[in-house]
Amino acid sequence: MDSRPIPRLGTEVSVIGLGSARYGGGRGAVDEDLALATVAAAVDAGVTLIDTADDSGDGVGERIVGRYLAAHPLTRVVVATRMGQRAAPGAYDLDHFRTWTDRSRANLGVDVLDLVHLHCPPREVCRRDAVFDALDVLVDEKRTTGYGVSARTCEDALAAIARPHVATVEVVLNPLRPKAIEEVLPAAAAAGVAVLARVPLASGLLCGEYHEGTAFADGDPRCAARREDDDGETFAGVDFATGLAAVRALEQAVPPGVPMAQFALRWIIDQPGVTSALPGARTPAQARANATAADLRPLHVDAQARIVDVYDELVRPQVHHRW
Repeated sequence: MDSRPIPRLGTEVSVIGLGSARYGGGRGAVDEDLALATVAAAVDAGVTLIDTADDSGDGVGERIVGRYLAAHPLTRVVVATRMGQRAAPGAYDLDHFRTWTDRSRANLGVDVLDLVHLHCPPREVCRRDAVFDALDVLVDEKRTTGYGVSARTCEDALAAIARPHVATVEVVLNPLRPKAIEEVLPAAAAAGVAVLARVPLASGLLCGEYHEGTAFADGDPRCAARREDDDGETFAGVDFATGLAAVRALEQAVPPGVPMAQFALRWIIDQPGVTSALPGARTPAQARANATAADLRPLHVDAQARIVDVYDELVRPQVHHRW
């Protein structure tokens, strides 16, 4: 699989990564052996970037990745984790960072984290010098090799990119949420900051398998999104009915024999400035299928234009001004 650089870490990662949000976080009980097999299948398919979080199943995601690392000590993958989800603005300080990263290091079974992101911090956090001074201390103390910001909005991503030692930003980017193309990707490229695309399949919408009668379990964040009280993460902030309509409109642009999910992932990694897309996977088969998106040819200009048209017609009025 092709790799692209994270310049400030001095390393490269695969253009398709693996997100571990499915390993906890309100989506039902976790079969840890199945999750471990899914991680193994992704790596076997060429994935060298795994994204997790300290709140993914209250550390379950990190511990599963840690099990994989312990069983495959010679396999080189970059593991990015996230910290601080739902923390109060005042908690983004060095003491909390040390506590959070100590827990993540224990969960992952590593002495030094490869990469840690602030997890959708409040707007004011991205603009506070002391926050980034504290993150620099974590690097100096060898708790992590580098750090970044998993941003909720494009404005927050731009604020993070302006910081001199930020290695990566994670932004929501997919055919239903392309706003980052306008300013975030060019700014990141100019600054030497890697961009990781999160929510790349719009919480499953872009797999093309949902319909009006699709039901989600109680507690699943996709239930909240169907009730239209989501915060812009699930379904990429698009209401469920509009998302379904947009996916159906995109189907005519998908080349014959190509699954919708792979089409969406290929679109993401075609965008100049994107380093890697981070789809989740529930099974080894899904992980392998996601990885094959890297083998597709770049999308034809007509398909690119169709995505723009569908977004402008159906989706832009809902989300563009918000995120």
